[in-house]
Amino acid sequence: MASGSRVLVYGGKGALGSAVVSYFKGKNWWVGSIDLFANEEADVNILITETESWTKQSEQVCGKVGEVLGDSKVDSILCVAGGWAGGNASSPDLVKNSDLMWKQSVWTSVIASSLAANYMKEGGVIVLTGAKAALEGTPGMIGYGLAKAAVHQLIKSLSSPDNGLPSNAIALGILPITLDTPMNRKFMSNADFSQWTPLDTVASKLFDWSEGKDRPPNGSLVQLVTTNGATEFINN
Repeated sequence: MASGSRVLVYGGKGALGSAVVSYFKGKNWWVGSIDLFANEEADVNILITETESWTKQSEQVCGKVGEVLGDSKVDSILCVAGGWAGGNASSPDLVKNSDLMWKQSVWTSVIASSLAANYMKEGGVIVLTGAKAALEGTPGMIGYGLAKAAVHQLIKSLSSPDNGLPSNAIALGILPITLDTPMNRKFMSNADFSQWTPLDTVASKLFDWSEGKDRPPNGSLVQLVTTNGATEFINN
């Protein structure tokens, strides 16, 4: 593999993931995408077929990444996989939706953490995706809040001593409110889009952190708050 800056994007074919892959490619980084579907812009695609077993998905992803990288290491690992599902305690789909949220957010974040321990450079950064809403109770979307709160806890663990990451590596979380994605626009077409966070704004910030620029303190849960088209990154 050629030398240079490298990033792994877990969820690289989703709306945010695609924006991240495109942004990093525009900066001449090598990009590996991990997803159910291939991203044509990525240099390498790690395709996930194991979706019913956490351990099998981990073995599949970690094994393929190891084959691709060999002795090389990446500068950053960005887990932007995820999804959304609603439902309170009386919802007939409470367990089903919670299971889906756990798979989409927690499985991916934990596997990304394992990848960081084994394939990230010293001083690298792993970024996981939480949610601002999960800093408090989420009664109308219990499964979503549960999974995102678990991701927040994982970030705190990864930023604590004896975390297993390479030396001087840091772990950060992004906590969006609403991202400006095509799917969100489709289902919330009457919303005020000026309060939604643009995907390129997130991708640009993740790029800066990957390059070591303006990184928040280790373990920060960074809220993405967009007001009238302007986005603030607020450390929590």
